[in-house]
Amino acid sequence: MHCPVRRRDKGNYVYDYIIVGAGSAGCVLANRLSANPAVSVLLIEAGGRDWHPFIHMPAGLAKLINNRHINWHYETEPEAALNGRRLYWPRGRVLGGSSSINAMCYIRGHAGDYDEWAEAGNRGWGWAEVLPYFKRAEDQQRGASAYHGVGGPLSVSDLRHTNPLTQVFLDAAASAGQPHNADFNDADQLGFGHYQVTQRDGRRCSAARAYLSGIKARTNLEIMTSSVAQQIEFSGDRATGLLVKRGNEQIRVRARREILLSGGAINSPQLLMLSGIGAEDQLRAHGIRPRVKLSGVGANLQDHLDICLLQACTQNITYDHTNDLLIGLRYFLTKSGIGTSNIAESGGFARSSRAPDQRPDLQYHFVPALLDDHGRNRMPGNGYTLHCCALRPRSRGSISLRSADPTDAPLIRPNYLSDGEDLEVMLEGFALSREIFAQKEFAPYRGDEILPGAAAQDRAAIVEFIRNKAETIYHPVGTCSMGAGEGAVVDAELRVHGVQGLRVVDASVMPTLIGGNTNAPTIMLAERAADLIMTRAARAA
Repeated sequence: MHCPVRRRDKGNYVYDYIIVGAGSAGCVLANRLSANPAVSVLLIEAGGRDWHPFIHMPAGLAKLINNRHINWHYETEPEAALNGRRLYWPRGRVLGGSSSINAMCYIRGHAGDYDEWAEAGNRGWGWAEVLPYFKRAEDQQRGASAYHGVGGPLSVSDLRHTNPLTQVFLDAAASAGQPHNADFNDADQLGFGHYQVTQRDGRRCSAARAYLSGIKARTNLEIMTSSVAQQIEFSGDRATGLLVKRGNEQIRVRARREILLSGGAINSPQLLMLSGIGAEDQLRAHGIRPRVKLSGVGANLQDHLDICLLQACTQNITYDHTNDLLIGLRYFLTKSGIGTSNIAESGGFARSSRAPDQRPDLQYHFVPALLDDHGRNRMPGNGYTLHCCALRPRSRGSISLRSADPTDAPLIRPNYLSDGEDLEVMLEGFALSREIFAQKEFAPYRGDEILPGAAAQDRAAIVEFIRNKAETIYHPVGTCSMGAGEGAVVDAELRVHGVQGLRVVDASVMPTLIGGNTNAPTIMLAERAADLIMTRAARAA
């Protein structure tokens, strides 16, 4: 065992493993690797501790959307197919990363998503291989089954509170011909139902709470917050350390075994490029000497684009104008009531006529409140909102450097709707949104359609509405894609091509976007990566 955890060596701090980013993947790695007392682990996080009470109160997510202390607050470059708009891209900058600010929906995606990864040459990532890691991570409130596990760090629960309109929505979906689904993570994803959430005892169960809260006493784990990794350092073709800015101080940390990047689909490719790993022409344009020429770094960006239908409600039962003081008091005293809601309490999966196989290609989130511009635009009156996104976009974008300065946010270009097929799927999805809201179950509550409004009926008007109002639903992946061919950044063991001692372990390695929310798949991915790392280390010993 290396004691103490932080050993000085010629002015450097030295560890066996250094993890960059304490989000959904980084927290998993820190837990699993430090379980071996014979190794030392450093976890570096650019943000601070997850102390904010609204992180832990599920409904508090609505209060976090503009909090720059825990959110990178990114914006895209102007999007050509979205009328030149810059889209807001919130990403967590705090222990737990985006799992500390998301809506907590527990979705794994479709089995076929992972089989597609394996069929593309990523051995070991098919559904049969990844299911055990989903189960290992999970502590399922409903108990163990062929698809679910108990006793894992990540608590998966039914919601303690739901709005009356949530059941109205599910009844209306059934009237519109959509099947009921009690478990989106069972054998069949298709259908509508209540979302299960990553909560424990009415509190958010972020990756930090799940994987870090019980292990902070480990002497072989150090967590370094408010610290930004600026550059990877090398000895020959081996990654050996990092230059880190901590407050006004720059320090160097060294890794005996491996450096693991878990900064997500934006920050992991950015750090690789700052360190000379990427497309040669892009690196030279910023005065960076290419160390490893990998054209795929920052390429292959994929995200779920989302369009919302907003309807006025004639009854005062929505979450639009609630008494925050009473909600908070009840929550902090009893862990019950509206404070335990994730707001997006139900939804579902459907297939458009353009779905290429049996996998759903549309996802819905129902919100019993008016939600415009990520909740940043507070609207008068009461209402309800239905999100719809196209699950398998063909459009591809990129992350690239703005400059060689690590403090400059990278250029985010999703290129939404650059493939016209994505727009066609969204149009079908929006039509189903309207069909559900038109059902008899909503009759006692239905006021005027607010967005896009009843006048928007023909194709041209709805297309223009999508171009003016569509937004991300926060699922960027793919910018350090796993594979063996041209454009791949990491291999099937998530090792960066052409470099020793360096892996990427986060959603950026997903070669294609899974059909659903990405938090649970990212945790699974890190669970399997930890096994790969430890198995290889044992063989080398």
